[in-house]
Parts: sequence; structure tokens; C-alpha cells
Amino acid sequence: MFTVPFENLDIALGRTIVCDESRFLHKVIHERRGGFCYELNGAFAALLREIGFQVTLLSARVSRSDGSEGPDFGHLALRVDLAHPWLVDVGFGDSFVEPLDLKPGLEQEQSGRRYGIAVRDGRYYYAANSDGAWKEQYSFTLQPRRLADFAAMCHFHQTSPDSHFTCQRICSLATADGRISLSDDKLIETRNGKREERLLNEAESKAVLAERFGIKLPT
Repeated sequence: MFTVPFENLDIALGRTIVCDESRFLHKVIHERRGGFCYELNGAFAALLREIGFQVTLLSARVSRSDGSEGPDFGHLALRVDLAHPWLVDVGFGDSFVEPLDLKPGLEQEQSGRRYGIAVRDGRYYYAANSDGAWKEQYSFTLQPRRLADFAAMCHFHQTSPDSHFTCQRICSLATADGRISLSDDKLIETRNGKREERLLNEAESKAVLAERFGIKLPT
């Protein structure tokens, strides 16, 4: 969350993102890049399994601003089982940075924000509270999924005009005291709850990607 950016820059570059674990790992490790949920959680699941954790891929429906939900497989999250299960997610942008106890009704605080899990009609709902109001972020079931199950929605998110990933370029990292993001040509930095924004030209944007995110885009 602090070193591998949440980013969708390949979409604007016309580089196809395929649901393939080896390609995710190559991109993060060898190309020194980030990715969006399928890539980041797909690669992180591979890492966790390699060092001995029990990991399950989960299909999530992302909450919309009007209160409705997106389709199944719109987001990939992870369940990791220790003595009890945890929700793990390194691919949802500005979200929790430590695993959440997958126990309904438990309020969990991280860096001044509160998070929680609720269950209704067999679905789990992840919600966040950063300004005094709870807001559901996504819902999921505990049904195990395969990476290939997410292929159709991965294609949708990088090709459809109805996907927010095709409408905006984003690169974002959590920091010790907040977050830094490059949204199209806007640099957004949040430190201890204070937000600053400034517009960048193309040369400045490339410099920020290299210096602050460690990303040098292919030409």
C-alpha cells in the first residue's frame, strides 16, 4: 500500500490487462509498476500463498453513489485465514491499509478512520467512516473464486465508456500521514487530514510519476 501504487495508466496507453498471475507479478516486480484491483490483489494473493498463507479470492460488488451496487466481479478482494478469517485488500485505492477482522459488527480503527463489516441476507458489507457517517464501499460473499472468473469485468473496466477507469487516469499511494495521488493532471496530497491540490503540465506529471511513484511509463 505504501510502495506499489494503485494505478490504471496502462488503460490510457492502450496496453491490455489480462487476468494472468504471471503477468501481474512481472508488471509489479520487473516493470516496477502498480495496477488496479485485479492486478494488485492477484499479485498479492500469489505472494501470500508463496509464504504459506491460505488465501481465497472474493468477488465484490462496488457501491455506487446512488446507493445501488455494481455487478459481481467488479472488484477482487481477498480472504486470508489464520485463527479466524481476515479481509485483505491492497487494490481499492484510498482504503484500509491493515487487514480487517472479518467479524460482523466489530468497529475497527486505523489512522483516524473507522471500518466495519456487516452481514445482510448472506452478503458481507464493508463500510468506512472518515467524516462521522458510515458509507458502504462494497459487498461480497465468501464463495471462493478463480482469477479467470474476473476476466470479463477486467475487460469491461479497461474498455467500456461506462467504466470510471476509462474516464480518468489515476496513480495513488498511501503515505505515513495520508496519501499522494496523481489524477489526470492534478497532484493531490493529503497530510494529517489537510488536502492540497495543484495542476501539472505533461512534463511535471512525468516527473512526479518517476520521483514520487517510481514509475517510468513505456514510450
